[in-house]
Amino acid sequence: MPSTTLVLPFGLPPAEMAPDLIRSLQAPALATLLSRNSKRTHHGFEQDSRLLPHEAWLAHALALAGDPANAPAAPFAPAVMRGLGLAPDGGHWFIFHPVHLVVGTHLMMPDLRGLRIADADSRALFQAALPLFGELGKTLVYGDAHTWFLRADDWADLATASPDAATGDNLHAWLPAGAAARDFRRLLNEVQMLWHTHPVNEGRKQAVNSFWLWAGGPAAQPRPEAALATAAAPAWLNALATPELRDATAVQWLASRDPRRTALLGHLAGASLAEDWSTWLQLMGQLEDQWFAPLLGALRAGQVADVHLVLTNRLGWIESTATRMSLNKFWRTENLKNLLTPARAG
Repeated sequence: MPSTTLVLPFGLPPAEMAPDLIRSLQAPALATLLSRNSKRTHHGFEQDSRLLPHEAWLAHALALAGDPANAPAAPFAPAVMRGLGLAPDGGHWFIFHPVHLVVGTHLMMPDLRGLRIADADSRALFQAALPLFGELGKTLVYGDAHTWFLRADDWADLATASPDAATGDNLHAWLPAGAAARDFRRLLNEVQMLWHTHPVNEGRKQAVNSFWLWAGGPAAQPRPEAALATAAAPAWLNALATPELRDATAVQWLASRDPRRTALLGHLAGASLAEDWSTWLQLMGQLEDQWFAPLLGALRAGQVADVHLVLTNRLGWIESTATRMSLNKFWRTENLKNLLTPARAG
């Protein structure tokens, strides 16, 4: 029987909100899977890490990086390129997102999920910026409207941050750091000035006025071997999934023949980054019906060997495994208390 892993970014409520959210959340299947487990562990994560826990966990699961607890990294770019049908030709590649930045008392980047840009407009901005990169001997490649790629071999040591880690915060601390940071910022300024007056941005409520660089990795990295399904995920993350399991349903995922099944659900990210907990509760209710209940049913019916849940927030993640045998632990009250985690010290 296949083993199943379900990864739910932001499925772990922040410690200060967890008691109230748990009291309001109606998710009996999730409560059963979490309460009648055979194993549960909690892992802490540094808040000022340039990644989020689920990103480091996924990179490790795909054999692209080391232990997420001790050496968090997310060198996704070459794998995402291949997922979009592109071939990274040697060197060091980054994911490059055209973005909207807000200039106020400090520089801030809203959630990229809210940025709407048509393919034609994205390609126009790409073509306008291309000469700036060519002059520096850097290769810019178009993937889709939201996902481009940059080859910058001399920037391989640049410390970058994921867009979700930086969203909504003062960007000063999240901009790339390292020996090449000055060169990066010079190029960033040139692109910002170019796009500021570009016709694409005329009349747009959210001007595409900058770019975000991250997920750098060598083209020679091993190809991910683990099968992955995604749902409600951004384009770059969808590209890492098995093609037939992109935007998958639980039924499609459970019907796949891979002996090790991993699914990552992105439903909660936008609400969590916005701290919109009412929407978070609504989405968790939908996930209960669409994912948790079918998973519990498959486990009870013996269709899967186990259900391994990975639920994360900014400060860590829990891993909880339920088996068909552990469901017989009738003395364990079925509740959601396993969503409670230690509050941050200090």
